[in-house]
Amino acid sequence: MNTSPEGKIVILCRISLTIKVHSARFLSRTECVATPLAVRLPGGLDPPGRGVEARFDLTDAAASMASMVSRVAFRAEPFRCFPQAGGGRSARSSRAPVASTVRCASTRIDAPKKPFTPRELHVQVTHSMPPQNIEIFKSLEDWAENNILVHLKPVEKCWQPQDFLPEPSSEGFYEEVKELRERSKEIPDDYFVCLIGDMITEEALPTYQTMLNTLDGVRDETGASLTSWAVWTRAWTAEENRHGDLLNKYLYLSGRVDMKQIEKTIQYLIGSGMDPRTENNPYLGFIYTSFQERATFISHGNTARLAKEHGDLKLAQICGIIASDEKRHETAYTKIVEKLFEIDPNGTVLAFADMMKKKISMPAHLMYDGHDANLFENFSAVAQQLGVYTAKDYADILEFLVTRWKVGELTGLSGEGNQAQDFVCTLAPRIRRLEERAQGRAKKAPAIPFSWIYGREIQL
Repeated sequence: MNTSPEGKIVILCRISLTIKVHSARFLSRTECVATPLAVRLPGGLDPPGRGVEARFDLTDAAASMASMVSRVAFRAEPFRCFPQAGGGRSARSSRAPVASTVRCASTRIDAPKKPFTPRELHVQVTHSMPPQNIEIFKSLEDWAENNILVHLKPVEKCWQPQDFLPEPSSEGFYEEVKELRERSKEIPDDYFVCLIGDMITEEALPTYQTMLNTLDGVRDETGASLTSWAVWTRAWTAEENRHGDLLNKYLYLSGRVDMKQIEKTIQYLIGSGMDPRTENNPYLGFIYTSFQERATFISHGNTARLAKEHGDLKLAQICGIIASDEKRHETAYTKIVEKLFEIDPNGTVLAFADMMKKKISMPAHLMYDGHDANLFENFSAVAQQLGVYTAKDYADILEFLVTRWKVGELTGLSGEGNQAQDFVCTLAPRIRRLEERAQGRAKKAPAIPFSWIYGREIQL
């Protein structure tokens, strides 16, 4: 820390420059912008008339390199004389250390507090689809109206959450709630962890609509666009909205869960967003949604099966009706990708292989409750153990899509396309073999507390 000739207190920071090139995609130029840190110095170190300035120094050589590549990520790091609070990386960030205070000798600098720190898992890639391919999706407007919108139901024919819940205006409301609570007492905690995780995933719906509206050529440009793609996105969102509403109300009435912790988790998750690595590319986006809709169909179907085994037929009905919606939506998304294979088989198989190489991340992979930095991993482990959603299911979905889209029958592909075809057609058996080996080496894990169920522990 130094004092400049102008009388400003200057904090010197070092810039780490990370340069990554993705598939030879180059931009004509890259702008690097460093945002000054807003900090206040306590103890009279910020005298009247003197500002506080964060000065970032980027060498000419690094700047020259930055102008040659398309993806640049950089972060400010304090000099080593500033130890990090806690002695390591923040539990909420996989990219850079975060600390509320920075110390050097007797001087303390208080950083401004944020509501939370979202995690950025990797450098972002954007707009990877060739611009000319946007015309493909414009040309499919009429096809989408006749083949995709038919998988939506009129609102008046849709079920609503209240169809499956106690009627609050009836004289028997309290008795119905009492019966619901009695049935829920027979359900074990590990099941509730899975049901809560599924509900939180459904409740982060604003993120999923946002994600769909990042896709080039199909986004809702106005918020009320009448294109077939925009109509689908809004109506799909409206149908999905009922899922979280229903599960949320059931869990509230059950009295078995800590609703405040659940609500905090939902707020954290929506604030963190999601990163499916679809790159504004509808090829990647619709492959992702095809996979995910089938995954949620399987997950809700398994919670329905387990609820029935535990004697709660009403909960089984709830989970089953949600699963049926997911199946209908899966059909729509897989039809879109099937059409892309028909129009552009080489580009579509390359996109399929790209998504599978990156691995399909679950929509709630940035889940956090304010306590457990590994919440999603722990929730996933419970789901795997209980058979709600497993590595085997992941391989089965991949194999289902390969068969559904007849990927193995594609001909006339480029050399790169043939390699992509071989990769996706042989991946599912490899995943199963790896999972079998992992299960064979698995050791008993410690019991994990979940804030959603008042800190009660689940043995993994």
